[in-house]
Amino acid sequence: MSRTRSVAGSGQGIHRRSVLAATGAVALSGGVGYALRPSDSQAATAGESTTAVAASSRRAPAAPLAPYTKGTTVASVAAPRGSSGYRRLGDGPGWQRVVRSDLAAPKSGRAGRRTALAAFVQLTDLHIIDAQHPLRLEYLRSADIHAWRPHEALTVQGAIALVERINALRGAPVTGAPLHFAMTTGDNTDNNAKSELDWFLKIMSGGRITPNSGDPRQYEGVQNSGLKQYWQPDAAVRDSDKQAGFPHLDGFLKAAIREVRSPGLNLPWYSTVGNHDTLPMGCYASHGDSYLTELAVGGKKLMNVTAAEAQQLQAQIKKARDPQGVRYHDFLKSHARSMRSVTPDERRAPFTPAEYLQAHLDPAHRGLGPAGHGYSSANLDAGTQYYAFRISDDVIGISLDTTDSGGHYEGSIGTAQLKWLDKTLRDNKDSYAVIFSHHTSKTMTNLRSDPARPGERRHNGQEVLALLGSHPRVLAWVNGHIHKNVITPHAMASGGSFWEISTASHVDFPQLARVIELADNKDGTISLFTTLVESSAPHRTDFSDLSQTGLAALYRELSLNAPGASTTLGGDPKDRNTELVLSKG
Repeated sequence: MSRTRSVAGSGQGIHRRSVLAATGAVALSGGVGYALRPSDSQAATAGESTTAVAASSRRAPAAPLAPYTKGTTVASVAAPRGSSGYRRLGDGPGWQRVVRSDLAAPKSGRAGRRTALAAFVQLTDLHIIDAQHPLRLEYLRSADIHAWRPHEALTVQGAIALVERINALRGAPVTGAPLHFAMTTGDNTDNNAKSELDWFLKIMSGGRITPNSGDPRQYEGVQNSGLKQYWQPDAAVRDSDKQAGFPHLDGFLKAAIREVRSPGLNLPWYSTVGNHDTLPMGCYASHGDSYLTELAVGGKKLMNVTAAEAQQLQAQIKKARDPQGVRYHDFLKSHARSMRSVTPDERRAPFTPAEYLQAHLDPAHRGLGPAGHGYSSANLDAGTQYYAFRISDDVIGISLDTTDSGGHYEGSIGTAQLKWLDKTLRDNKDSYAVIFSHHTSKTMTNLRSDPARPGERRHNGQEVLALLGSHPRVLAWVNGHIHKNVITPHAMASGGSFWEISTASHVDFPQLARVIELADNKDGTISLFTTLVESSAPHRTDFSDLSQTGLAALYRELSLNAPGASTTLGGDPKDRNTELVLSKG
């Protein structure tokens, strides 16, 4: 007897998945045999039982399920007008769905047979930015035009509009199934700053946010510095961006730091950690450096260096020559006399992994839950940031921590986590599995030792792929980090096959999130449907509209026009709206 509702049938009555949603926590299958309270998600240490809070869905409708594509990129996509200069956005045609048979052949008639297993939303790389933070690397723009983006003061408004879009989705785009939960796959913050973490948690769970730090009365940063290498929206300065067509917008900076309100997600949401959440600037293992911490909360900010100096510093970051931030420390110290005065603010302090967990566990940020958003007191005790949870009757989710606390922006995992991942999949061998992480398989190349576990070996993406391939019921590995839509089939030598789904960021154009649906086709195959969504902000902007919604629309359009921005992050059609077919494991 099927444990899920058929997409094709009428489906009367209350389904067991709705009961799971209403009753809270259940044990993952694997012989655990007891339920936990919602505050006790799974202890993420090797060798322990794998139990977790169930992801709950919106209430399932009594009527037959129907696809819901309104507000998705199937219906319409923001499209640029013109081919040069500052381009405006407008309504464009939607992206068609591409059926991919790389791993299994689709069988005719499957649409009438299929049964929905689960549906959820992935948000990734929100990069909530405290745009006035003293340690930001904006000055690298003198060597790399894309090192600073003209829209960075509007990340909060843009992210709230994405929450509003997700809240407006009344069902999944293909199966019509209720959405079970949302998952963020890392780089939720940008500078590893407490101010950003507070804003992120309020965006996701609901609340009022003033996206400003330092002086409560005014903006203090590169955009009112008078420096021509940055867009000066309120000033008469003929900066480099205005020369490229960027507008003059009176009142922009005042509006950007004005209080806004997020409704919070009307779904349960889970959190996965990224390198920008773990490391200051996303690359430095510098939490123990008191000089850098004092600069973060202090009253001085470096805004301009020569192109040669910027190029040298950027090379050190990209080539991982300074993972501890020692040279960065010396670099800033040598420029102390060039720094400008700003208002000190303790809220800009970096946060530790423990503080990241504590903030998620704070009842003030619970929203619709679950408590801790996947993390638990067991994670705090063990010093881990990975966990498993029950998505639905037939599916588990596993959130990994692929960041390396030893420094650098690429990732890896330690032996204890790799063993835990293997055990969790073995303990739940009768369930399908979806893996979540920040880094992709190709960007897990950083094998630097974790200072908290100096004797532990680190493992790269190829080793993780091999492990996942040894478990036949792994369906997908969902991640971000590269800010680009890429969907990769993996057929492993061990016999397993699954899809790696990497989704574009919400800080760089085209600013997307993704709905993912899992369906049993009842013919020996499973289909994974991926559908991209934009924020709720209108495609067309009005330069005179500096309201919360108007700024969210401007956030998207400015990101399109950011000098030096990649034009390929949307990916190819096969990486966007898809049906990904798999043989049943």
